[in-house]
Parts: sequence; structure tokens; C-alpha cells
Amino acid sequence: MTTASLSLDGKNYELPVVTGTEGEVGVDIGKLRAQSAAITLDPGFTSTGACESKICFIDGEKGILRYRGYPIEQLAEKSDFVEVAWLLLYGELPNADQLKKFRGQLTYHSMIHEDMKKFFEGFPNNAHPMAILSAMVASLSTYYPESETEEHHDENIARLIAKVRTLATYAYKKSIGQPLTYPQNKLRYAENFLHMMFAVPCEEYTVNPIMAKALNMLLILHADHEQNCSTSTVRMVGSSRANIFASISAGICALWGPLHGGANQAVLEMLEMIENDGGDYKKWVQKAKDKDDGFRLMGFGHRVYKNFDPRATILRKMCEEVLAELHIDDPLLQIAENLEKVALEDEYFVSRKLYPNVDFYSGILYRAMGIPTNMFTVMFSIGRLPGWLAHWKELRDEDSRIYRPRQVYTGATERDYVPMENR
Repeated sequence: MTTASLSLDGKNYELPVVTGTEGEVGVDIGKLRAQSAAITLDPGFTSTGACESKICFIDGEKGILRYRGYPIEQLAEKSDFVEVAWLLLYGELPNADQLKKFRGQLTYHSMIHEDMKKFFEGFPNNAHPMAILSAMVASLSTYYPESETEEHHDENIARLIAKVRTLATYAYKKSIGQPLTYPQNKLRYAENFLHMMFAVPCEEYTVNPIMAKALNMLLILHADHEQNCSTSTVRMVGSSRANIFASISAGICALWGPLHGGANQAVLEMLEMIENDGGDYKKWVQKAKDKDDGFRLMGFGHRVYKNFDPRATILRKMCEEVLAELHIDDPLLQIAENLEKVALEDEYFVSRKLYPNVDFYSGILYRAMGIPTNMFTVMFSIGRLPGWLAHWKELRDEDSRIYRPRQVYTGATERDYVPMENR
């Protein structure tokens, strides 16, 4: 077995080396503290592997993303979101019978308990949809108390994937004062979501096929991305044996942060700021280049990808198709196209590999589809849900230990209590 050597205070420690199926190398420090009383320090966990996983592979240097071994490019072109969800959850592409049954489960579980509508009535109209979604997902555990038992895990997985669309669209309808729209059993996953989002009782609504195609692709591309902040949160909470609804609710809260799932919302807010300033995008490009200026362009570069984000490559083509089909004339989209051109051609951005990322194009697509900015992170949640569930399931199937990171304490050393009169 290959080992790595660590020398500390004159003593040598042999640490096992774990090699993944794609050649990734990890030094196993699981017994380091027991042997040496020392721990490793890795702020932000940038060089720490918290688990072994079979779900998703990323090579940031080469711009590779694969779900269960399948390249994201093939899945985006040939598959659909429900099939990809099954793949992530159960490790293989479903056969015809499995897929039919899974679709049937999602249809069967798409409605929510009527009493839950009272919760929506209690939220203020200006409540952020992510706050509502996280609360409603957590509340599902009160309706399905059997969720703790292993035999119900697969059923609850289907429940969550089915109901999250309904909960998300109800949050949106509440915010604009429209009546809630029930799911339609005749519609597929993406079409059903769009119908619940935009249909009203007083007139017929037909889902635009190009919008359904774009949404299906967006959901696939967001379905998993290895050990990101929200996925790690789901695994962390799940490791305590918290139920599936509580674990996913925690993941939604983590995704809400502007440094994570809120990035595509930040892109649109940046574009609006540039438009309100007269639309002079070149001015803001120069500000981004100025190292003494705190402004930075949102939606460019990626923490993992040091090459072009493969999801962005796919969405760029989808953007062209949607904008051409819908004949949209939007000044924000024009600014976005100009910024994209600069990023792809300007040496400053090219040399630093600050390419447009998935958040840049997804924000543009969602706007073109008529989805409001405060719903962008909710859309991310719907897409990422199968990945969260797959990681929760993998963790539970392995009977993993509870997550418990260590720390290096840097506070005050021991001191005596000082009475109030002496302070």
C-alpha cells in the first residue's frame, strides 16, 4: 500500500494514500490525531476530502464534469431531468420500466397536503421564496413522520423531487398575489413547473416547448456538483441521522447564500446596475481590471474550474437558441452579450481564465423565460435536489459516522473569573 510520510517533532508518521478511480490522490489522516495529537488545518476545506463518493466527478483543470461516469455534455443533449435524477440516486441509467414507474411516482406525489396552503397564507407577501421553500420542506417531516424508517427513504425521495416544484411555484404565486395552481398529471416535470408558475385560472396556458427544453437542461446541469457548500451541509446534517426533510431544508439554506446559489441573482443585479448607470459596460470592465477598485464582474471565473465551465459551454448555445426563438429585446441581455464578448476576447480575462460561468448564462436564461430574479436560487434548489438526495442516500447507506470537524483554538488561555465590582 502506498503511504505518505509526515515528520512532526522528530517523529515520523506513515499515512495511507487513497487513489480514486479517476486518479485523484488523497492522504488519509483519519488516525493522525490519535497517533500524534496533531490535526491538519485547512480553512474552507479547500484541500480536504470529507468522504469518498461514487456520484460526481469534476476535473477543474480540464473542464470535466461527469455524473456517475456519464459526461455532462451527453446527458444535457440526450437525457431529461427525471432520468438524470434516477441516475444520480441509484447509480445507473433506468430501464424503460424503472423510468415509467419513477415518473409515475413523481406524478402521484406532486400535490401537497391542503393544510399546507395555510402556511403560505401566513407568510408576508415580500417573503423571500428561499425562506418559504426551506420552511415548507422542513415542515414536510410533520406530515410524513415515518420518514425516519429506512423502508420509506425511496418514497420520500420521490416525494421531495415531486413536491419541491409545487412548493416553489406556490411561493412565487403568493408573492404576486395570484391563486395557487395545481399540478397537471398530463404534463412532464419541466412543463408542469412552468404551468404552475405562469398559468392563471381565467385563461388557457400552453407551455412553450423551447422554454421547457431550456428549463430541463438547466435542471440537469445543476443536478450535482460534488462536495459544494450546500451538498456538504446536507451530508453534515444527515450524518447526525436527521430526517431527509430536515437535511434537505438545511441544504436549501446553505444554497441561499450569495457566494453559492445566489450567484446567478447577483449577475442580474449587476446587469441592472450597469443599465441604470447608462449601460456603459466598458466603464465597468475597466473598473473590474483596476486592482484598486473593489468592483468585480459577477458570473466570471469559478472556484473549481480553471478552464471553461463545461456547463457554461452548453448553456451558451441554449441561450442563443432561446433568445432567437423568443425574439427578446432586452437591454440587460444586450449588456450581458457585450460582457461575454469582452471576457472571451480580452487578454486580461483570458489570461486569468475568467470565463463566463454557469451562473452568468443561467441568470440570462431565467430572465428570458420570465422567471423573476428572487426565484433564481429556488430554481437552483430544484435542480440540485437529486444531487443532495443522492449524497444523503449514499451517506446513510454507508452508515457513516457523524461529521465532527476539529479546530485550532486561538482564544484566551485559562484565566480566573472577575467579579462585577472589579471589572
